Amino acid sequence: MKNGFTIIEVSILFVIFLIVAFLVAPLSLDDTLQAKNASKWRRVQTDFENIFYSINMQKTSENYDFKSALSSTLSEEIKSPIKPYKITYYNGTFPSETYRFTEFFNTYGNASLAYKLFDEPQDGVLGVLMYDVNGHIGPNAWGKDVFGYNIYNDKLEPIGKKESINEQKLDCSKNGTGLYCSNYYLIGGGFN
Repeated sequence: MKNGFTIIEVSILFVIFLIVAFLVAPLSLDDTLQAKNASKWRRVQTDFENIFYSINMQKTSENYDFKSALSSTLSEEIKSPIKPYKITYYNGTFPSETYRFTEFFNTYGNASLAYKLFDEPQDGVLGVLMYDVNGHIGPNAWGKDVFGYNIYNDKLEPIGKKESINEQKLDCSKNGTGLYCSNYYLIGGGFN
């Protein structure tokens, strides 16, 4: 009758545990990082509400111009310009021209901010604002650590807000662009 495990049996069991740990750990770490970035995105919402409040306060001026007011208000949030870096969609593809930026800025909260105002409004949208919650540190992908707003003449609105919850959920997945995560995480959506 056998009174325990042989060294070979213990070794095999140990190897199996290591393999399982190596398979599960990256998924767990990625979800933890994703949750941390989504939490940072939720926390900065008050800052963006204050930005637009500041822009609206300038409307009393005779020389009011929305684009100038936006630029001057955002310049108060910016610490310094930084070298542009590559941002991808959630699914790893390169963004369309609408979501590519040439000027990046470091904020006082060590995030990165970029914005683009269109020559002609697109469905009432004057431009887009990109906010990378952890700065130039990776993964630099929409929906993972990069979120944004559509800029209207009278408001900033998280990208995807006008889409159905199902559309937001589908876009905020490994097969989507991640643009709609900007609103999806704010309304309590989880990770796919």
